[in-house]
Amino acid sequence: MTNIFFPDEKVTKDDVYFICYMVERVARKLKQRNSYVVNTIGLDELTRLLCLASVLHSENPMQVEDDWINEYNLKEGEFDITAVDKELSDKIPTATQMGKVYKRLIFDTLLPDENFAQAIIRVYNDSICEIIDNYNSSAYYEPSYVIARAYNNGGF
Repeated sequence: MTNIFFPDEKVTKDDVYFICYMVERVARKLKQRNSYVVNTIGLDELTRLLCLASVLHSENPMQVEDDWINEYNLKEGEFDITAVDKELSDKIPTATQMGKVYKRLIFDTLLPDENFAQAIIRVYNDSICEIIDNYNSSAYYEPSYVIARAYNNGGF
């Protein structure tokens, strides 16, 4: 994907990872699903954010969270991804870890004529995210090829 601000530069996998990481942080802070965050931000703004990611990653992540919440008028919800059964799961993956899970899924399922912003919206709106984001299950720490296969097959 070509950077819209700097046509000589490409948006990288690290840029996609940063956006996935920030989506996870914002969603957790607001107690929302990741799909709410990406859908509210929208395709055009996700494209812009991807093109600015190489600059935004040097900012304080808490400031980027607050900026996104204010700029895109994101609202509090009631979905607490960290509310897990301690008998089933003793560790909650970090936003960094989940950003990597989603980055790999996006690249493992990227369609031929799809840009990264479109892929982000497609992946985060798939029903498999409900399984991946259920930390009482083991889906989020499966190898990336297993998650991609499950995505392509419609479930685990």
